[in-house]
Amino acid sequence: MRLILDVWRQDDAASPGRFERYEVAEATPEMSLLELLDMLNAQLVTEGRDPIAFDHDCREGICGSCGVMIDGRPHGPVDSTPACLQRVRNYAAGDIVTIEPFRAGAFPVIRDLVVDRSSLDRIITAGGYISTATNAAPEALTLPVNKHQAEAAMDHAACIGCGACVAACPNGAAQLFAGAKVAHLAELPQGQVERYERVRSMVTTMEDMFGSCTNYGECVPACPAGIELDVIAHLNRDFRRAVIHERRGEQPRRDDVPWLARLRSGPWLQSDPDDRPTDDRDADA
Repeated sequence: MRLILDVWRQDDAASPGRFERYEVAEATPEMSLLELLDMLNAQLVTEGRDPIAFDHDCREGICGSCGVMIDGRPHGPVDSTPACLQRVRNYAAGDIVTIEPFRAGAFPVIRDLVVDRSSLDRIITAGGYISTATNAAPEALTLPVNKHQAEAAMDHAACIGCGACVAACPNGAAQLFAGAKVAHLAELPQGQVERYERVRSMVTTMEDMFGSCTNYGECVPACPAGIELDVIAHLNRDFRRAVIHERRGEQPRRDDVPWLARLRSGPWLQSDPDDRPTDDRDADA
């Protein structure tokens, strides 16, 4: 099966890019698009030319590393499917396939098809986790979670952080990604303590790097994990509540004190006496 590939080549972020045309003569229908790039790279190396740089890892649709634009669509022609699981059988012999990196202002090109998606990591660093002091966390089995909440949390946690939602959005917005991360923790009892501080921090960080959501909905079919659009409503609702709580003084901001330090100074007693603050140990003495 013969395919013609128009592939974006770019030496580095500061260099201008261009499309280069290649021909792969022995593609098979069961190959994935990444295997097609592997075959092309083997051909280029044999010819003494530079191979095409592209991200990949597990090739099982769960790691989120293999983000590319195929014919202008994130990952490829089949909805809700990552590039590593998109098959050559979706094309006919002689077709021209255009492959380029994710196009978003928050994803600068590093080389060829590789982009820097660390902006998504910065959203998570801003609050996409649950913090607790060492030896202070209660056993998870002692916190009941009803079936509806557990299933919703698992559905939201399915996000693999590939960035396809950002690449698909005309505004370059990351609300689907951030909404999935916020909704995942908001469904669990462990996520309630920092719920409003979390959403404030994550949204503030997101808005510094990404565009604003105007509900185009292009992100949903591009998402390999099948994250639904309602997580954006969840994100907006929690953010509004966080702003109201802050204005009422119900949850004052203390950005100058790290979360872990605040937890260590909490009203509870740690299970390990040696883990208590130094002042307490001195007082006991």
